[in-house]
Parts: sequence; C-alpha cells; structure tokens
Amino acid sequence: MLILAIITCLFWLAVLVDATVGMRKLEKLEDVKTSDSIKLTPPLVSIIVAARNEENDIEGSLHSQLQQTYKNIEWIVVNDRSTDRTGEIINQKSTTDNRIHPIHIEQLDEGWLGKNHALYKGYLASKGDYLLFTDADVYYKPDTLEKALSYMTENQVDHLTLAPNMNVKRFWAKAFVTFFLFGFSYFKRPWKANDDKSKVAIGIGAFNLLRRDAYEEIGTHKVIRERPDDDLMLGIQIKSSGKKQRFVSALEHLEVEWYATLKGALIGLEKNAFAGLYYRYTMVLVAITGVFISQLLPFLAVFFTGGPTRIVYLLSIAILFLLYQQTANVMAKNALKYFLVFPISAVLFIYCIIRATVLTTVRGGIIWRGTHYPLAELRKQNKK
Repeated sequence: MLILAIITCLFWLAVLVDATVGMRKLEKLEDVKTSDSIKLTPPLVSIIVAARNEENDIEGSLHSQLQQTYKNIEWIVVNDRSTDRTGEIINQKSTTDNRIHPIHIEQLDEGWLGKNHALYKGYLASKGDYLLFTDADVYYKPDTLEKALSYMTENQVDHLTLAPNMNVKRFWAKAFVTFFLFGFSYFKRPWKANDDKSKVAIGIGAFNLLRRDAYEEIGTHKVIRERPDDDLMLGIQIKSSGKKQRFVSALEHLEVEWYATLKGALIGLEKNAFAGLYYRYTMVLVAITGVFISQLLPFLAVFFTGGPTRIVYLLSIAILFLLYQQTANVMAKNALKYFLVFPISAVLFIYCIIRATVLTTVRGGIIWRGTHYPLAELRKQNKK
C-alpha cells in the first residue's frame, strides 16, 4: 500500500509541475488589443448558431451577439427541428435585424448527428471569410469578436477556440463541472494546443472560430458528421492537418451555464462520456480504475491506513489541492471552494462514465436531443 501511495504522490507532483508551467502560458482574451488591420479592411464573419429547443436562452444569446463592436457580421441561425418556440424567436429576431438569416431544418439527413448537420447547413448558407461556430446559450461581451478576430489576424491563426466562464449556479452542478474542468486540464493539457509541434488539439463548442479556407480544406463537418464530441473533433482535424490552432481563456468575455443541474449534466454527458473513450469497454475500465486510484483512494486511505502510508496520501491530497488551484480555478471563476467535495465529485464522475456506457450499450446507441443514433454507426465514424 505504501508503494502505491508513493507512486500516486509522485504522479500528482509531476502533473502539478507540468500544469503550473503550462497554464501560465495560456493567453487571456482581455489582454488582446484591437488590430488596425481589421479596422481598415474588416473581413466578413459568419456566425453560425445551431439551436434545438433553446427557447430559454437563444433570445438573450443573440441579443448579446448583436451588440458586437465588430460590425461586418452575418448570422446564420439554424433551427434544428425544435418543438418549442425556438424557431419563432429566431424569426422574430430576423425581422428586427436583417443580418440574421434563419434556416429551419425539418428533417435530419441520413448519416448525420443533429448539431453537426445544422452547423454544416449553416456553413453552406454562409458567405464569410471567417466562420464562428457557436451554441445558442452562450452570452458575449460586446468586444469579444473584435478581440478574437484581432488575435487571429495578428497571429495568423487558422483556428481559435475560447474557454468561456461556466456560470453554473447550483452547488452540486458547479462542483461536478469544476471537477470535469480539473480532469480536462491535466488530462488534455490544453496549453499544448498552442504548441505547433504538439499533436494535442482542442475545440470548445461555445466558440470555434476558423478561417473558411482552413475549414473547407479539412473537409468541413462532413468528416465528423456522426461524432457527438464535434467541437473537440473539429479542433483535432485542424491540428492533424498541420494548421495553426490557438486556445485562449475568455472568462471575462464569454459565459455559458452549460448544465443548470447535476441531473442535466449527467444526462448531457450521456453522449460524450463513452464517445470520449472511443466506445471501448477496456478504456472505460482503465478510466474508472485510474480515477479511483488517483483521485478517490487518497481520501479513503486517510481513514483506513496509518503511519507513513497515511502521511504520503495526505501529501497527495495537498498536491491535488494545489493542482486544482492551478487548473479548475483558472478555467472557472471561484472554483476553489468546490475542492471541499472533491471525493464526492470523483464518485459522481465515475458514475457518469458507467451510466453513459451502460445506457449506450442497452439502447444500442445514444439518444441526443430526442434522436437515436446507432452505436454501430458511431463506432464506424470513430474509426475514420
């Protein structure tokens, strides 16, 4: 047991050093200055919004987007088979601002996931030199796009993705989301996406801004048409093709609730948790075992071990706290207090993986936004 404790402690120490150095390299959108070039010759930006049953957020989100200080924008807002007032709200907004072009999808084309299909249809209707793929529940500060486009043009970037502030109000939902961000930060090492020599890639659905020619060269959303983790896969396609990608923090410029409740988070991740493990049961077992040994066992061991073993595990917990401070607390505002329920969040995360795997297996696929997608087809797309 002592040997396992020492290995765990040394592992987290190495991760802490790596993350501390890496996270400090991340740039912040608030530090970006507006480029003179986009003022002289402002390129057209097409903001493509996919919306399905988003009546609670889409009006506020679009309102925040329409207040952008950058003016050469067109909006392609795609109503993806909504059964609520989403389509009506989009039409109303388009009558007050002629930059909004509504698209209403009545039927999903075969071989596509809904959101990917909606974004692709939006692209087909767009004219911009730059394409911004975003969600219908994201809220923007007025200078967000101006700063983002300035960063892209000044640094000659093909793909820019921004990390929004996860404004989750309920305690357990926020605890779960911050734990997710903690794991995302140390496992994905997002700062490596900014290293052109690294294979690490990233994409966040709240804000994926691409040069049109780069998007077309990678094959558009056609190449990821059945991937539920479309935002990440879009980033992977860009990076693997040798194009320039950047990940920038935008906690002061973008905000999204993501999941309002813990139940909503668990349901929402049904489509991603198993997909992120490549629909492989061996990977599920590895993930569950890894989380248990490295993130839950140290807290349990404090109560049933003693002597040097307990001391080493206490040291591991201290390192975990410092790592949490360097990752989750940087990726989300006021996240540090949720470390108090870290072991419970770890249990919930394990449950989330198991739940998604079992449901996907039993259902023979995933159910996303009311549509069933067969597991066999999802696995075929995963191999491409």
